[in-house]
Amino acid sequence: MLTAKQRELLQFITVRLEENGISPSFEEMKEALDLKSKSGVHRLISALEERGFIRRLPNRARALEVIRQPEDSVAAPRSKSNDNVVPLRAPAASRPEPANDIVELPLHGRIAAGMPIEALEGQSTLPVPAALLGPGEHYALEVSGDSMIEAGIFDGDFALVKRTDVARDGEIVVALVRDEEATLKYLRRQDGMIRLDPANGAYEPQVYRAGEVKVQGKLAGLLRRYH
Repeated sequence: MLTAKQRELLQFITVRLEENGISPSFEEMKEALDLKSKSGVHRLISALEERGFIRRLPNRARALEVIRQPEDSVAAPRSKSNDNVVPLRAPAASRPEPANDIVELPLHGRIAAGMPIEALEGQSTLPVPAALLGPGEHYALEVSGDSMIEAGIFDGDFALVKRTDVARDGEIVVALVRDEEATLKYLRRQDGMIRLDPANGAYEPQVYRAGEVKVQGKLAGLLRRYH
C-alpha cells in the first residue's frame, strides 16, 4: 500500500509529465508536498522506484518516467490488496515523452590548448544540454591554455568530445601523444607525419611520427561558464 505522501508525489509527477513532458525538480516536489527537506523527496522517489511505479532514466537529470499507477486510481475493480498495480493509462491525447534535455557527461579532467598536458583523468560529470550533442558516445574535458583562441576555444571552456579514433584533416581533435599526453588541436597529415596545428599565431605546430599520435575524439561542441 502506498502512503499518502507517496500517492501525492506520484500524482504530482504524473500531472507535470502530462502537462509539458518535463519532470518536476526536487525543489518543486519538496514545495508541492510541503516537505522540510529534499531528503524526504529522495526517500519517496526511491520507494516509488522500488515498487515499480516510476523509473529514473539513466544519464539524465530531472528525468522520471511514470510506469504504473495504483489500481484504485483508475477505473478498475479493487482487490483485497490496495497495492496491486495496473499499467498507466495514457490520456486521449498522446502523452509527451519525458524531456531528456540534460545529459551527464563524464568529465575526464583538463586538456591543453597550449603545450600537451595529461588528460583523461577524473571521475566527475558535467551536465550538458543534449541539443549540443549528436549521436555517439561523448565525454567532456576542461580546456587549459590559449593556443586555440582563434577557433573560439578559451581557457576554462569545456570541450564536448565525440569519442572516435578516426578524423579527417582539418578537424579539431583530442590527440594522445606518445601514449602519455593529450592536447586539443587541428589535425593535419603531411608527408607521412602528423601535424597538430594551434589556432593562435603565437604557437608553432607540433609535428610527430604517425605512430606517436592517436586520435581520442573530435570536438563536438563547447560549453562556457560565466562567473
